[in-house]
Amino acid sequence: MDWGTELWDRCDVIEKHTHAGLELVEKYVKFVKERTEIEQNYAKQLRNLSKKFNLKRNSKDEPDSRLTSYQSFMDILNEMNDYAGQRELVAENMLMNICADLTKYLQELKQERKSYLMEAKKAQQALESTNKQLESSKKRFEREWREAERAAQNADKTDQDINATKADVEKAKQQAHMRAHVAEECKNDYAAQLQRFNKEQKQFYFTDMPLIFNKMQELDERRMRKLAQGYILFSDTEKQVMPIIGKCLDGITKAGTNVNEKNDTLVVIEQNKSGFERPGDVEFEDYSQGINRASSDSSLGTPKGSIDLLGKNRSKNFWLFSKKSKLSPSTLPPFSNPPAPSPVNGPPSPKFGRDTLSYCLKEINKTVKPRISSFRTLRRSPAVTEDFTHLPPEQRRKRLHEKLEETSRRLQKEIDQSEALGKMKGVYEKNPELGDATSLVPQINQTNLNIERLRMEQSKYETWLAEAGGRGDTPRYKSHSFSNNDTHEPLSPDGAHSDGGTPDTSHAIYAEFDDDFEDEELAAPIGNCTALYNFPGASEGTIAMQEGEVLAVVEEDKGDGWTRVRRSNGDEGYIPTSYVSISLHK
Repeated sequence: MDWGTELWDRCDVIEKHTHAGLELVEKYVKFVKERTEIEQNYAKQLRNLSKKFNLKRNSKDEPDSRLTSYQSFMDILNEMNDYAGQRELVAENMLMNICADLTKYLQELKQERKSYLMEAKKAQQALESTNKQLESSKKRFEREWREAERAAQNADKTDQDINATKADVEKAKQQAHMRAHVAEECKNDYAAQLQRFNKEQKQFYFTDMPLIFNKMQELDERRMRKLAQGYILFSDTEKQVMPIIGKCLDGITKAGTNVNEKNDTLVVIEQNKSGFERPGDVEFEDYSQGINRASSDSSLGTPKGSIDLLGKNRSKNFWLFSKKSKLSPSTLPPFSNPPAPSPVNGPPSPKFGRDTLSYCLKEINKTVKPRISSFRTLRRSPAVTEDFTHLPPEQRRKRLHEKLEETSRRLQKEIDQSEALGKMKGVYEKNPELGDATSLVPQINQTNLNIERLRMEQSKYETWLAEAGGRGDTPRYKSHSFSNNDTHEPLSPDGAHSDGGTPDTSHAIYAEFDDDFEDEELAAPIGNCTALYNFPGASEGTIAMQEGEVLAVVEEDKGDGWTRVRRSNGDEGYIPTSYVSISLHK
């Protein structure tokens, strides 16, 4: 069944139906656009939310950054950021695959429909024009036929009139004959017009309009198929991102399962352990032994030692909470010159004079006010010092060790650069056409200065670490520094330059720790790595490896691009992190 056969007389209905179908497409396009705006706003808000709570994501020095709960929260924020990206992808695909495509197709349908309606209008106008011609010829035939009848009646009347002349009779007959001839011509024209109209009307209703209606039916069906595809794409676009969204949600679930409360507890202990010992018992402070009343007949007893108003363990009191509302007696400073003990019932000490109690109160009054200001400063953060003496012992050793490792890595980098510059200078001297060797002298001098400066820093941090009770286990590097004349300077055992036979004083500082390093047990591996490329290990402190070789990871990359590894035979050294595939133990 088609429109041309069943709806041949419902042109207005077909026109209204196709127009409503195109409006439905427009409504759907508008609906999808508003949906994409919602998706984009949702994704934007999710990104802003992740950014708001992820402001410290680049701060590796945050104390909480090593906690699994903190890392899991950062993972959740990253997953939410990826989830927002998928929502943006949904909006983008809907705009491109649905809105843009349907909008373009809608314009094509409108143009095609317009052309079909124009064809129908032209066919209708042609049929109406033929109908007008038919009506005109019909009216003319009717008019001329009546005129011919009147002319014939007039001729008969004239012929029967006895008073009419022969000329009048002939004239009336000729007039009647002429009118009859014109009426006959009009009749033939009317018949021809009628035949033409019937032919065109048949062509219009049985051929032209059904063809146009069938074309509009095909257009409407194509519109519905395209709209149905848009409906399906609306769902398929969402389904395409479901696997990735599922992975994001799985990542959030994994982040929750990765929280290790025991590990976080150990991290908190490691980060905040001070290394101090617990305070001992506070000794009893007998203030009465420093007072000998001359006016009293009974003595309080002979003091067993010098008066100590604060006690011996004043420096060992550790308060769990820094805010103290009142000053306890133990916070008062000791007398600078405590009075000597007096014998039983003997004369008072010369320092106290006649009134021992007034002397004590006077001394206390002089020392309490300055102490109050010093207690206020306890609430302020201590000044940060280069040797980290403001930190507790355990944290100080940890920070000094980190600084020592960082300085050693920088020193090794400068040594490698110095060796490379020296080799390049030698090549230039042998082959002057490759370059000017003198142009490298300033850079070599600067590199040597950097090496000396870093060695001094290394020695300084090692000394502080030794004072703090730690052991500097950073690798020692020997370098080949090149002077302006390309001569090698003598090196000390620890890699520092020595002047002739002058011994290196810093070597004595580290000698006492070398034996400890030899006897120290090897650190447990934290993972394994597989070599992706060959590495010669020519520099001091590095280790050679072959492609495919499996090594144990002893120390992770600290951000300088080097990882410390160990072979099965016990050899240790550093390798480039980018040269291996690392798998850490969980």
